[in-house]
Amino acid sequence: MPQVVIVGGGMVGLSLSLMLAKANIRVKLLEAIKYPDILDAELQEYHSSFDARNSALSRRSVQIYSKLGLWESLQQHATPIRQVHITEEGGFGKARLLAEQENVENFGQVIENAWLGRVLLTQVKKNNQIELIDGIQVTALTQDNAKVTIEALRDNEKIKVVSDLVIAADGRDSFCRQALGIDADVHDYEQVAIVTTVQTSKPHEHVGFERFSALGPLALLPLPGEKRRSVVWPVKKGTEQQWLGTENDQKFLDALQHTYGGRAGKFEKTGKRFCYPLSQVLSHKQASGRVVLMGNAAHTIHPVAGQGFNLCLRDAEVLVRFLSNQLKTSSDIGSPHLLKQYEQARLVDQKRVIKFCDGVVRGFSNQNPLLKLVRNTGLVAFDIVPGIKPMVANYAMGLKA
Repeated sequence: MPQVVIVGGGMVGLSLSLMLAKANIRVKLLEAIKYPDILDAELQEYHSSFDARNSALSRRSVQIYSKLGLWESLQQHATPIRQVHITEEGGFGKARLLAEQENVENFGQVIENAWLGRVLLTQVKKNNQIELIDGIQVTALTQDNAKVTIEALRDNEKIKVVSDLVIAADGRDSFCRQALGIDADVHDYEQVAIVTTVQTSKPHEHVGFERFSALGPLALLPLPGEKRRSVVWPVKKGTEQQWLGTENDQKFLDALQHTYGGRAGKFEKTGKRFCYPLSQVLSHKQASGRVVLMGNAAHTIHPVAGQGFNLCLRDAEVLVRFLSNQLKTSSDIGSPHLLKQYEQARLVDQKRVIKFCDGVVRGFSNQNPLLKLVRNTGLVAFDIVPGIKPMVANYAMGLKA
């Protein structure tokens, strides 16, 4: 019997399974989607895709992957962020964070999701502590004082899995959360994130840029290749279709140019645009009996500051620490009391990140001239008041969690 079952094999589930395996904990990983066949040889033949979606990894997240022995492979398609610029369209305020002023090499790394997924999946498949079952649909989850039972279907075959502990990392609309009867607070931001990759005439010089505009908060992040940049642009729900499709490529590039200005030179090329509705989903509980919620099943937040995935990795790191300590004392790894302790231990970091991201979205969405004056005055203060930058930089890098 596996010591831990993880439901959900996305980036969080794959990463967590590798962390648990490194702690000598046996894992069964269940994923509804059928994974592609990826071999080590294919990793060597990988080429950057112009349409690749990306994640900004904080320094803490890089440290987590380094401890797993993965960073040497991951950094092949990662780009460091050495400066962060924050401005508002039509405003006078601006704030800058410089890595050299904070005595660090960089604030984090932007990595292509396609590459991150390939490396994680390859390592999971090679790890004899992890049993990976993909293409499996969980249909029921029940538990008693001693165990958790999962019923599932795979190729019309009924499967039953029993474990000491289940970690539900099955996304924003988590089946496991619903099966447990756990409610969640849902806030629809009435926004849709437009995600793509662009090419500019000037090099990015490792600068990450957050530009607040009437359309929404535009994030431009550096990518491998000196003129490639990642775009995450939340726009008002219902307006997204005008930015999608190859027939709207130039219109999208023109809008970027108008919002961003000439700092990047000319926006020359755009990849395919993807869009995702944005909402905040906060579970009322993250631990129930022998089941703990992880990733978007526990907390889905706005991507405005790129903190969501990094927060999930910190959650996973702490949970593994708790479980490892249980093993050292030959204690029950699925102890409901232990899982509640984990939940309490993570609340301060989670609430801080959630409040910050939500506050930024709401604060910059209002175009009232007086509020805009206050915001820009705040950006100026951020840039000149001693002590603020180091504190914000450490939180952004995940080093004060």
